Parts: sequence; structure tokens; C-alpha cells
Amino acid sequence: MSAAVTHFVENLNRGGLERTVIDLVRTQRASGQRCQVVCLFEPGALAGELDALGVPVHACGKRRGFDLRALARARRHVVAHGSRILHTHNAAAHYHAVLATLGLGLRTINTRHGMGALDAASRRERLYRLSLRRTAVVATVCEAARRELERGGWPHATQLVAVPNGIDIGRFSPRDESARERLVASLGLPSRTRVVGTVGRLNRVKDHAGLLQAFAGVRDDLPDAALVVVGDGELRAELAALAATPALAGRVHLLGDRSDVADLLRAFDLFVMSSRSEGYSIALLEACASALPIVATDVGGNAEIVRTGENGLLPPPADPGALADALRALLSDPARARTMGQAGREWVRREGSLAAMAARYEALYGGSTDMKASAAGEERRT
Repeated sequence: MSAAVTHFVENLNRGGLERTVIDLVRTQRASGQRCQVVCLFEPGALAGELDALGVPVHACGKRRGFDLRALARARRHVVAHGSRILHTHNAAAHYHAVLATLGLGLRTINTRHGMGALDAASRRERLYRLSLRRTAVVATVCEAARRELERGGWPHATQLVAVPNGIDIGRFSPRDESARERLVASLGLPSRTRVVGTVGRLNRVKDHAGLLQAFAGVRDDLPDAALVVVGDGELRAELAALAATPALAGRVHLLGDRSDVADLLRAFDLFVMSSRSEGYSIALLEACASALPIVATDVGGNAEIVRTGENGLLPPPADPGALADALRALLSDPARARTMGQAGREWVRREGSLAAMAARYEALYGGSTDMKASAAGEERRT
């Protein structure tokens, strides 16, 4: 049996990082790995999913500032579990975990979710860089993020590799015409309405305002199209006001936070992402698994998921005109869009599965950094 693993996070509240950790733990447990999750702060809203599987989740209850008691709790949990592998997630969790486990002789792996440091001079990043002296490998979630960290003056003593995120592909089915008809009926739209959908937090980085501006232009040429926005956030009121303007009224639907995302994806004709910055998007992987053609801005790791002309189009960010052109191109050519959707589903089954991600991390736990070889081995087994 593989060595016991402690995953160390800030918490397990709802988010892409937390979902990835839970799915990775679930996959590792199914393959015989003995795992636990230690949370620096509170357990979080998603912790119950692991409790139901019998995976221990411990909270250290860290208070503001340097909290020696929280570090002592973390150390006790790691020692009691008998972990030999410490897998941390993001910067703050990492340097706290390294400090808590000094002298235990663990092999320490860190995953940086997103595109890496925004301010290398910040206290958080300085502490993180110090903790790399006791870190075997740092994994980024896409090649673009790996290059970004490398350009920032990466310490050469610490190995830096890309390990793309994976999803539970079995949760997602290809788009379905009956699902689309049910969705448009529930929204009071004509049965022939074509649905452009997006899923994500309503914040500035996702640039939903730019998306709505682009969609206003699309509607001029394609009045049978509607935009469905799934997600919530601080900009909801602002976006609702934009959606109520004459150019968009009745054709933009803000559904809020939903627990039935997999079902909603099946009802979309096309998936769109308008972000100004992105790491390796779980939402794009889920769109691929749902056989949806994709229009996504060319930022971060998006081009590692969406290959222009193969499974989607990649207009530049912050350019509503180019985004509108890409949407019009796929909505006007349904046969091409369907072919792209199938290509995306085939790709994600090969490259974006949880099994592929877990195999890459298993290789890192064992000391290998040959990610291509480990992924190929997993593909042969599955």
C-alpha cells in the first residue's frame, strides 16, 4: 500500500481548489491510499463530503497572526496519522504546514492553484519562498502557471512541474436536446432558443460585464440566442442592472449559485468564458466533458484546454467585439460546433480525468517528475 498522505489546506469551503482536493482525495482513497485533510482554519462547507467517506478532516482553528497552538494541532494530526507525504495547497497553507512539521522527515509536495504570485514582495510570498527550502516539488495546475513562476525567479533547488487538474468525468453527460428544451421552457423562452451558458463567480476577473456587452452585439444578428449565467458573487446586482437594459432584456438570465451544474451544462448549446485571468479552469473541463463547443478568452491555461479550431475558439481578453465575433461564428455553424464539442469530450477523457491527475501526483509522491510518462502509464491502465 502507498504511504499515508496528509493534504493541508486553508479550509474546505466551496471553490475550485477545494473541489479539486476533495476529488483527488476521493480518487486516492479508492486506489488504496490512506488520506486525511488538515485545515489551517475551519473545516468548511464541503468537509462533510469527506466525512461521509470516512476520510478524517481536522481543523486547526488558526487565529489572526502567529498561532503556535494551531501549528501544534496540525503537527499532532500529521503524527497521529502516520503520514509520510505532506501535500499542501497554495502558499499560506504551505508555509504553515512546513513550519508545523519540521523534523518529521516528510516528503513535501505543494500545489499552486491559479496563476501564481501576484506580488512577489508580499509577506505571504516571502514566507512561501522561505518554506521552499524544505519542499521537494511544487506543482502548478497548468504549464502557463509554471512558466509564470519560473519567470519570477524560481529557486532552482526546488523542482517545478505542471500537473493539470482533473475532474470526475462520469458526473457529466453530453449535451442533450431535451435538457435544452426543459431549460428554455423553465425560463419562459421560445422552444427554439439557443442557449449560450457560462459558470463562474460574479467578480471583476471573470469580466461578465464584457460578456454581456458582447452578447448584446450577438443578439442583433441572432435574436433566438439567450445567455444563461450560473454563479453568484459581489457583482450580481450590477450585472442584473445591465441585463435589464433594452439591448438585453429577457435574453440574459442570472441563475445564481446552483447545485445542478452538470444538468445545466447538458442544456447549453455553447459554453463561454470571458475571464481576464484564469489558471486551469475546472469549468472549462466540465464543459468539455459535456461535449460543448467553447469560446474562452486566451488567458492563463485556457489554451491548454481549448485548442482553436479543434474544440473551440480563443478570442483575446477584454475585447467584447472579438468575443461577439467568436460567439456568432459557432452559433451560426451548428455542425462545426457539434464536431468541436465531441472533440473536447474525447480530449478530456484522455487528459482531464481524475485518474490522470492522481497518477501524476502518485509519481511525485514516489520521487518522479516525469509527468508525461506517469500519465501515459495511467492511460494504459484505464
